[in-house]
Amino acid sequence: MKLQGKSIGCTHPQLRYTRGMQVTATGPQTIQKAEGESAILGCRYTVGPLDTGGLDIEWSVVSPDTTQKDQLLMSYSSGTKYIHENHALAKGLGFAAPDPSVGDASLSIALLSPAHSLTYQCKVKKSPGVDMRKVSLVVMVKPSAPKCWVEGGELVGEPVILHCQCAKGSTPLKYKWRRESGALPATATKDSVTGELKISNHSKSFAGIYRCEVNNAVGTEHCIINLRANKRKGMNTRLRRMAPVDKFMMHSRDRERPRSHPLKSSLFVVVP
Repeated sequence: MKLQGKSIGCTHPQLRYTRGMQVTATGPQTIQKAEGESAILGCRYTVGPLDTGGLDIEWSVVSPDTTQKDQLLMSYSSGTKYIHENHALAKGLGFAAPDPSVGDASLSIALLSPAHSLTYQCKVKKSPGVDMRKVSLVVMVKPSAPKCWVEGGELVGEPVILHCQCAKGSTPLKYKWRRESGALPATATKDSVTGELKISNHSKSFAGIYRCEVNNAVGTEHCIINLRANKRKGMNTRLRRMAPVDKFMMHSRDRERPRSHPLKSSLFVVVP
C-alpha cells in the first residue's frame, strides 16, 4: 500500500498451530430408544500436547430457547463426580466409564422415560484446549398389542373391512396386513396409517388367517384374525323355495273348496 509516495508493508507474526483437546466420538447425533431401556451418549476425547490444565467435564441439557441458559446435569472436576440439582433427569445418570479422566466422558442413563427426550451437550476442557459435542435423545413408547376385528357379516359378495388398532405407542405407527395362507386379495385396499384392510367383494377364496403387524422405530406387535366366508341366502333363493309350497297350498284349497255344479235344465213338452 502506498501513502504519500511511500510504501508501507504489512507484517504478520508467525502463529503456532497445534492439535488441542478433541472430542472423537463417532456415534449417531440422534439416538432413538424405547421407554424403560438404557442409553449411552458417547463422548470420547483426546488431549493435545499443550493441554496441561486441570480436566473438567460437563454434561448439560441444551435449552431449545437460545435466550435461556443450558441446564447443568453432571460434571467431573479434580477427580470428583458431581450431580447438579435434585432434578428428575438426574435419576439414573452416571459416567459410562469407571474413570472419565482416561479419554471417555460418555454419559449413561439407566432407565429412560419420555422426559429424557432432549438434546444433551458434552463439554471437555483441559486448558487451553476445549471441545464439545451435542447428542439428541428420542425416547419412544413401544406399540401395545393391537386388537383385530371384522366389520361386516363376512358375507360372500358383500364388502368386508378388517380393522387393526393398538391403544399405545409413539407415532408414527405403521400397520401392515398379510395373509398366512397366501397373498392378499388383489382387489383389497390397505391403509398403513389407520390399519384398515378393505375387501370390496368378499368371496370364499378370501377366507383364512390374516395377520396385522404394527411397528414404530423401537418395537413391533401383532394380532391374528380368522376371516370367514358366510354364504348369503338371497331373496331369489327364498322365492324359489316358496313357489312349490304356494302351489301345493293352492291345490289343497281347490280340493277343499266345494265345487259348484251347473243347474240341470229341464225340457217341458207341451201336448196339445
